[in-house]
Amino acid sequence: MKRILQAWRYSRDGIKAALIEEVGFRQVVILALLGFVGASFCARSFVQFALLILPGFLCVVVELLNSAIENAVDFTSEEIHPLAKKAKDMGSAAQFIALVFFGIVWGAYFVF
Repeated sequence: MKRILQAWRYSRDGIKAALIEEVGFRQVVILALLGFVGASFCARSFVQFALLILPGFLCVVVELLNSAIENAVDFTSEEIHPLAKKAKDMGSAAQFIALVFFGIVWGAYFVF
């Protein structure tokens, strides 16, 4: 039980740090919340609701991972290095793909 409580505290601290320090994370959380509210009004079944909120949760998770990568790279060195740029660009690309997925899911819901 002690380990679960510690893990919960670490997670809480990570979310708190991301909310305070990462503008991109706050923006993605707002997008996910808008998706949640929109799904609450638009979904006709639980399955539709779950499928509509899934992209928002995915974007939040990917943004947390992207921020973690950026912080780890920045901690390792302030020097510009091609591999550091590559790691940061890949994290950014992952977030871009998650946001495109968000747009595709919501766009397809309204088109079909």
